[in-house]
Amino acid sequence: MQTSTRPSRLPDERDPGPRAVRIADGLTLRRPRPEDARAHAELMAHPGVQPSLLQLPYTSELLWQERFSKVPDTNSGELQLLAFDGERLVGSAGLHPVGPQVRRRHAMMLGIGVHPEAQGHGVGSALMDALMRQADDWLGVLRIELTVFADNPRAIRLYERFGFEHEGRLRGYALRDGRYVDALAMARLHPRPPVIERTAA
Repeated sequence: MQTSTRPSRLPDERDPGPRAVRIADGLTLRRPRPEDARAHAELMAHPGVQPSLLQLPYTSELLWQERFSKVPDTNSGELQLLAFDGERLVGSAGLHPVGPQVRRRHAMMLGIGVHPEAQGHGVGSALMDALMRQADDWLGVLRIELTVFADNPRAIRLYERFGFEHEGRLRGYALRDGRYVDALAMARLHPRPPVIERTAA
């Protein structure tokens, strides 16, 4: 499903603002809408997804509807993307500011979840590629951070492919199914920081 070509933009009559982006046959990426709340809650609560995140079971559809109803704060650089295989939601990922501190404006946090049936078919790579392009080419983010459970090798390999490096192990990081489990802290620095384009005199 993953391709090496740049995504092509698709007109989206229901949303005159953000447009859907075709990544491969049948796979599109776009910002969420309020009507996506139910499918997103189901994705976040899926037994093959929820344990890998910090989401609690029984995810609230109303919570996601409220979040998706808000006008995105584009000034913060925050970006949430949903991946659809046809009409089916198969993935969700986002770039989020790490906090209000001025001295941390150069950094953002990344989170991602992919439906188990879509894993290994390029969905995670398509989402990661879109977020990296946004961070590198349009936001000038120097540092992207994430945490991943240490026993999630598939996710770790995905992050490594996109330039994330291991920065440490967080012992007993989170409670999962009655046990405290370790997580890895990973981060990626901008591979080609922006420079001033010089013109001929």
